[in-house]
Amino acid sequence: MGDDRLREDALRAIRDGRVEAIWLWFSDILGQLKGVAVTPREFEDALRDGMGFDGSSIEGFARIHESDLMARPDVSTLRIFVGRDGTPSRFARVFCDLETPDGRPYEGDPRGVLRRTLHGLHEQGLEFYVGPEMEYFYFRSPRTRELFDETGYFDASLVSEGTELRRRTVQALEGIGIKAEYAHHEVAPSQHEIDVRYADALTMADNVMTIRFLAREIARESGAYATFMPKPIFGVNGSGMHVHQSVFRGDTNLFFDAGDPYNLSAFARGYIAGLLRHIREITLVLNQWVNSYKRLTPGYEAPVYVSWGQRNRSALVRVPRYRVGREKSARIELRSPDPTCNPYLAFSAMLAAGLRGVRANYDLPAPIEENIYEMTGGQRSDRRIEVLPGSLAEALALAEQSELLRETLGHHIFEKLMENKRIEWDRYRTQVTQYELEHYLPVM
Repeated sequence: MGDDRLREDALRAIRDGRVEAIWLWFSDILGQLKGVAVTPREFEDALRDGMGFDGSSIEGFARIHESDLMARPDVSTLRIFVGRDGTPSRFARVFCDLETPDGRPYEGDPRGVLRRTLHGLHEQGLEFYVGPEMEYFYFRSPRTRELFDETGYFDASLVSEGTELRRRTVQALEGIGIKAEYAHHEVAPSQHEIDVRYADALTMADNVMTIRFLAREIARESGAYATFMPKPIFGVNGSGMHVHQSVFRGDTNLFFDAGDPYNLSAFARGYIAGLLRHIREITLVLNQWVNSYKRLTPGYEAPVYVSWGQRNRSALVRVPRYRVGREKSARIELRSPDPTCNPYLAFSAMLAAGLRGVRANYDLPAPIEENIYEMTGGQRSDRRIEVLPGSLAEALALAEQSELLRETLGHHIFEKLMENKRIEWDRYRTQVTQYELEHYLPVM
């Protein structure tokens, strides 16, 4: 009901002339936010006919000879931004679905991939809910990487610059209906986290795009810089995006079973088994950059071992403890994704892997509650604990062979993503780094 009110308020403000410009937003295949600002007059036309644009210049979109695309606003996502004082600004945003000129869904639209992935679930009367934990750093500048503080996990402050920027970001999110559950300082210096209340996967993917935009814009407005880069600083924790997830039928949580030791239903156990079996081949989508694999290393809380448990935060999939009387809170937490992923593709890949485990009745291996980082290689081998890909090249090789990923993303996005990541890895591996110059040049 609150979302409906926000949408109606925005439409009324546009009609009354209280909004100057509406941003029509969409995502390229890498999850980079794209958009065009239109006047209220043009917005009326866009609602009716869509807004045409040249897709040949957008990463992973159309080829030059078939470049005309249409952005059709999803009016349910229309929101007016709030200003620093919490009052409505003169600017609004709306997410768009992409179409070909003849009105067909465009196969290169990441938002369309998630819509398609969710469609089969919706036909069964089911809904996929997710709640991400968004971690990020504040720097004074992207060039100097000067930190705001040297404090740590859950440290409290009312006056620090990072705390103030985070507070303003939460205020801006709340103003457009994105509910923050928690916001706090994270483990590393100048690192922060915003956790938003769970929502259906499509809404949450839009929310992730919005969170990244607002965090960066609010920092920039104050002369600072916010980055969701997975590992911007050597020697400290990187930034992850732990994703809590569950599947509901109406008000019934299909992940919950009061009689199970972990309060997990057979559906949830199959879902976890699917994630564990397919995680290595979908990691490219969850961790898509060269830098992503600087975070996925032992010793910094990021999970690298394919396992599950309840108390174990070294596990890839964690099952948070069930709260008595709150069956709806039963969920699983996938801890490997990072906040620079394309959320539309990432949520699609997670869901597809989990549902494959449910439908094929995969066996779930025994949970592991010991600290896996303290095990020897032999102990991990005896427990058949696999390891996530250690580089973009390894993740790419696994993804290229994945039938599940090709089917989920569709031929167009799958091929364009593989092509883009091959180029990225080639450019990275041919660089001569400062590390090499410092360690090899003096002795070779």
